[in-house]
Amino acid sequence: MPGLTIGDTIPNLEVESTNGKINLHHFCTDSWTILFSHPGDFTPVCTTELGQMAKYSSEFYQRGVKLLGLSCDDLKSHKEWIKDIEAYTPGAKVNYPIISDPNREIIKQLNMVDPDEKDSTGNLPSRALHIVGPDKKIKLSFLYPTTTGRNMDEVRRVVESLQKASKFKVATPANWKPGEKVVISPDVTNEQAKEMFPQGFEIKDLPSKKEYLRFVKV
Repeated sequence: MPGLTIGDTIPNLEVESTNGKINLHHFCTDSWTILFSHPGDFTPVCTTELGQMAKYSSEFYQRGVKLLGLSCDDLKSHKEWIKDIEAYTPGAKVNYPIISDPNREIIKQLNMVDPDEKDSTGNLPSRALHIVGPDKKIKLSFLYPTTTGRNMDEVRRVVESLQKASKFKVATPANWKPGEKVVISPDVTNEQAKEMFPQGFEIKDLPSKKEYLRFVKV
């Protein structure tokens, strides 16, 4: 299994999806993309997850983020499954594409395989989620076992964190929530920070007297 991880460029694959053929590099160019995999159609946790992804889709689109699902069944199965997903999550429309991967070849190239969970045909896909930047590089990955569903509030939170970090020289502290203050990167001097953040910033008074913990609202 390839070691596709943070900092790696996603492979340039041609895939079939519920919205037609997709070239991954073309799809991800100049946009943020959430690429997420599922073990299979008509499975309980996956049905809840795709419904929630559809429910949150407008919030992701407002942030300039595309959604791209993947499940290891064929397109006919995907299209029937979407009816269940939308019925379970009223008001949610699965308008994002879902890649077809019945032979489990694409998930291997995307490093989305569960090393422990298997069925009669081999290892199952994990609940993997890659957040891909406009440069087609993976910026963040979640890798859950098949037994654990994802939290969409956390996905939204880290998207905002990544976007702020890419726009400003900042990072988000522990338990940060959108709208809260962020910290200024250590490689920014106080003089530079005054120019970059004219609205002002707060320097925490610490026992070391080192002025490295600086909070700002951006």
